[in-house]
Amino acid sequence: MSINYLYENSRSGPFILAGPCVIEGRETAMQTAEFLAEVAAKLKLPLIYKSSFDKANRTSVTSFRGPGLESGLNILSEVKEAFGLPIVTDIHHPEQAATVAEVADVIQIPAFLCRQTDLLVAAAQTGKIINIKKGQFLAPWDMKNAVEKVRASGNEQVWLTERGSTYGYNNLVVDMRSIPEMQSFDVPVVFDATHSVQIPGGLGGASGGQREYVPVLAAAAVAAGANGVFMECHPDPDNALCDGPNSQPLKKVEALLTRLKAIWEINNG
Repeated sequence: MSINYLYENSRSGPFILAGPCVIEGRETAMQTAEFLAEVAAKLKLPLIYKSSFDKANRTSVTSFRGPGLESGLNILSEVKEAFGLPIVTDIHHPEQAATVAEVADVIQIPAFLCRQTDLLVAAAQTGKIINIKKGQFLAPWDMKNAVEKVRASGNEQVWLTERGSTYGYNNLVVDMRSIPEMQSFDVPVVFDATHSVQIPGGLGGASGGQREYVPVLAAAAVAAGANGVFMECHPDPDNALCDGPNSQPLKKVEALLTRLKAIWEINNG
């Protein structure tokens, strides 16, 4: 699937970005990717496999971060070859962009780094789709500046992702008005259904979450016009090495995607 085809089809939606928060190892990655590929094919929903080779913004210095760049990209490359899924993964440093672009179809900019000009420029220069997560600390209209940094670097293929806004301590809220607001910049908008129910730092040395609210917020976002949905999922979220409390169990993914597809069809009917 070409980048241009993937981007042009994302403008009307629907599409899904899904997978474990972090690459825990080959076995979990392959198991999850196989399951997601089968569900996506059954529902006829475009799906991009998501997982991070390094989570550089973990709450604690002792938290599991991932296998690192080389090993992580090798696993993502194997997923891509085995199941024919496009790949999305994060970068944290400008010098990672070109290497990651050899495997990834979509390069993701973490929310905390969404204003980092050098990072956005390096990502843009790869020619890949750039998915910028809206910072928890920014208003939706502030993301226009991030979009313009990518476009000024010669890349028109930009997605923005809503992932909740900081509300007091250890809490996030979602303002659904941000979806049409960011779409007004002529970009597809993704809703991050799992990070939006995160409780940052809520467990002291790690973030908590309320995964029971993922279906509620995902359905609301799709009804509000979101082009795509981002969803971290795991075979056993209670024992996941990262973001387990807000991750969806694989066994619940098909039912949720079926529901979201039905809402998309109503919106476009």
